[in-house]
Amino acid sequence: MTERMARWLIAAGLVLVLGLVNASIWRNESLLASGTLVSLELAPVDPRSLMQGDYMALDWAVARELRRRLGEDLPAAGAIVVRREAGSSRAALVRLDDGTPLAERENRLAYTVRDGRIRIATDAYFFQEGRAGDFERARYGALRVGGDGRALLVGLQDADLGWLGPHGERP
Repeated sequence: MTERMARWLIAAGLVLVLGLVNASIWRNESLLASGTLVSLELAPVDPRSLMQGDYMALDWAVARELRRRLGEDLPAAGAIVVRREAGSSRAALVRLDDGTPLAERENRLAYTVRDGRIRIATDAYFFQEGRAGDFERARYGALRVGGDGRALLVGLQDADLGWLGPHGERP
């Protein structure tokens, strides 16, 4: 292999990597801009990690309900269907996704099972060091959900779906 060819291959690899990174960023930004807001009840599990900084481990109520309904018969990956309350982003589990068309106010949410725990979007919310008190009242995790079930956590909310954070602003 000539030096010229090696340089060309390195440059092509760099362009490919940068293209993939930018495509991922564009996909996430599109979901944040156009995804449906869905608020899922959560339960904090572990409020701090000295190794990783300040964070709140999240355990989703819909995941606990799904496990209660299906036990160990849960596929390692798939999707659930949740229904939002009328006039609200608050949602509850309806069923395991079986391909049935979604009804009004229903959303598909992808999940995976890791180490026996059901993971929806993420299992942790990181915040600035020293800001744990801003999130003590967290009762809901707000997700932006796409039509394919992919979800991104956009913030935490209190029992009245008010946004939590240093200034209580909506993310």
